[in-house]
Amino acid sequence: MKQDNSTNLLSYKSLARAAECLKALAHPRRLQIVQLLLDGELYTVMEIKQKLGLTQSTTSEYLRFLQQCGLLTSSKSGRSVFYEIAEPQLQDIVNCINRRFG
Repeated sequence: MKQDNSTNLLSYKSLARAAECLKALAHPRRLQIVQLLLDGELYTVMEIKQKLGLTQSTTSEYLRFLQQCGLLTSSKSGRSVFYEIAEPQLQDIVNCINRRFG
C-alpha cells in the first residue's frame, strides 16, 4: 500500500529557493570550493584562487553566488575576508556525490 507523503511536501516557494541553491552547487568549480571549505579551515579569495587555479574574479563571483544562497559566510579580519561553510548539511550532499561519482 502506498503511503501518503503529501503532508511532508515542502511549499512551492521553499522548493524554488532550494532549486536556486542547488544551482549554486551545479558547477564543478563551485563544488570544489565547497569541498575545500568543508575541511573546516577559513580561506581568503586569494587562497582559494591559488589552491584551485582560478582567476580572482571567477573565484569572487563563485563565492558571492554561494554566499547569496546562504551556503557560505564570510568574516573580515583586517583587510582580509575569510570564507567558511554556513550550512553543515553540505557535507551530506558532498558525501552523496562522492559515493555516487567517486
